Amino acid sequence: MNDTNDRNDPSELPELYGALRACAAETVRVLRGIDPAALDAPTPSAEWDLRAVVNHLVLWTAHNFALRAEGGSVPAEWYERDFTADPGWAEAYAQQVDKALAAWSDPSVWEREMPMGDSAVPAAAIAGMILLEFALHGWEAAQGSGQTYTLDDATATAVLGQVEQWAQMFREYSGFADPIAVPADAPPFTRALALSGRAPR
Repeated sequence: MNDTNDRNDPSELPELYGALRACAAETVRVLRGIDPAALDAPTPSAEWDLRAVVNHLVLWTAHNFALRAEGGSVPAEWYERDFTADPGWAEAYAQQVDKALAAWSDPSVWEREMPMGDSAVPAAAIAGMILLEFALHGWEAAQGSGQTYTLDDATATAVLGQVEQWAQMFREYSGFADPIAVPADAPPFTRALALSGRAPR
């Protein structure tokens, strides 16, 4: 990832932007470390193999993330697109994530209302959901490819806060499974995974 892409002083941006950058960097690292021969491997998601998780990440945390800042969204025909069939897909993902982060480095983007379903929500709400896409599906990709997914405490705490905020809604739409019990003093990312219905490993 390229730190020179940000156009503005990070101090002008919400703290959530720093968490997005950290999760993006870790997810990019994981996807770069995937052996293409292993894309049919299982993941902690019962419904998705590694290829499906990667395609989901590329669609939502790279393309949709960038387009949201521009007032758009990904075309419906991309929902079934196999991005992993493209040569150099991991590097293309990294470049698109950089583009998205650069777009969201504009403070005016964070002042907008963005469409979600039939209504509109603050940009920070969309950013929080993108953070969860990076962290939770990035962790699944790491597990499916024999890697680890590591976040610093501040970023992990930000992820946990977003899981707590959106868990009920995500469960209503089958995005999260039932929470898994972990000790109250477990690390924040472990608690985030468990609250989202993912068994920490």
